[in-house]
Amino acid sequence: MVSPQKRIDILNALRRGTVPQAGLDALAVGIERFSATVADELAQVARGGAMFKAIRGDYGCGKTFFVRWLQEQALAQGFVTAEIQISESETPLHRLETVYRRLIERLRSSECDQGAFRSIIDAWFFALEEDVLSGVSGKTTSPAELLTQTTELLEKRLAPVSRVAPAFALALRGYRAAVAENNSTLADGLLAWIAGQPNVAADVKRNAGIKGEVDHFAALGFLQGLLNVLRDSGRPGLVVVLDEVETLQRVRGDVREKALNALRQLIDEIDAGRFPGLYLIITGTPAFFDGAQGVQRLPPLAQRLHVDFATDPRFDNPRAAQIRLRGFDSASLKEVGGKVRSIFIEGSAAKERVLARADDKTLERLADGLTGQLGGKVGVAPRLFLKKLVSDVLDRIDQYPNFYPEKDYALTLMPSEMTSVERAAAGFSSVDDIPLNV
Repeated sequence: MVSPQKRIDILNALRRGTVPQAGLDALAVGIERFSATVADELAQVARGGAMFKAIRGDYGCGKTFFVRWLQEQALAQGFVTAEIQISESETPLHRLETVYRRLIERLRSSECDQGAFRSIIDAWFFALEEDVLSGVSGKTTSPAELLTQTTELLEKRLAPVSRVAPAFALALRGYRAAVAENNSTLADGLLAWIAGQPNVAADVKRNAGIKGEVDHFAALGFLQGLLNVLRDSGRPGLVVVLDEVETLQRVRGDVREKALNALRQLIDEIDAGRFPGLYLIITGTPAFFDGAQGVQRLPPLAQRLHVDFATDPRFDNPRAAQIRLRGFDSASLKEVGGKVRSIFIEGSAAKERVLARADDKTLERLADGLTGQLGGKVGVAPRLFLKKLVSDVLDRIDQYPNFYPEKDYALTLMPSEMTSVERAAAGFSSVDDIPLNV
């Protein structure tokens, strides 16, 4: 059963042609075969392990849906998650300090949908104070003594990280002192510096005894520090998604090689046990993993990610370092349409009318008509199919008693509402409307 708010969020996202952020179990089709493995791998991470997974699939096969579904599973278990879009201008993969900064900006928890970093840090200090107080049960502890003992415990817990990123612990200690003194300006500045934000005032850094910015080399040490904080706060771990890594194929050769090497470094660091509690996921197209401008350009990385996909997809190994998602077929497209219809009628005052006029035959006509105009490429159709289903069919039946899709609705597509992949599948590039008879 989907809650009213989640139902609204799901339908609004589909109207925009985007993947919903939550409630994805209600829409999931064809990913059951990964459920047991995902649950097992999250359990391994929660026990202090680390995991890397590459998600492979063509446009429209559901990569973004899959990683958001996985994040939803993780959030339900208390994990913290972050989804980062890799791009040459905003988040270049070879600049790990930028990746770290985006990671912190996009931290999510079950209690905080976005910008969860401050609440995580504050919860950690609260947990430290609770540990200190439990050790002095029955004794009176002044605020100053509590601050001192909490700081000592902080340094003890971060001792392994301090050896590689001493500034992380130093800044946290300064933040804790600033909070205790109600100095919000200093506290905010130090938290921003820990988060990797540039241009933090010099007097803020000087007050805490830190210098410079979080650079490429410090970023991994700070990530290790964040994982320590999460573990001490009772969190099972951190799920990080690097989405659309295939954009590396379009950057300059030297930049691409640096980015691929950064990815190899991350995998090796995970294998070396440096990041206990981290589940790192990347997504990419088959061309990225197999093509000369992608993973194959760096042989050590290609070796780490190689999986034999020559066998029948039915026997793919979901435990492998790289997994492939199968594209939608006609049956699965109609199945997800039925799931969306069920979600829609839960909040409709005209349930019987919607169910009668948007019956299975109507869904089938819409799916087949749209797929046919996309060159028969069912895998490209899901985004547009669900957008049209909600906005053009279900909404109209719900609002207008005299609307009958079979006679009042002619499916149309315009290039302006399509992605480049969808336009290519449709075989046109003009801005003229293309009428589709359904």
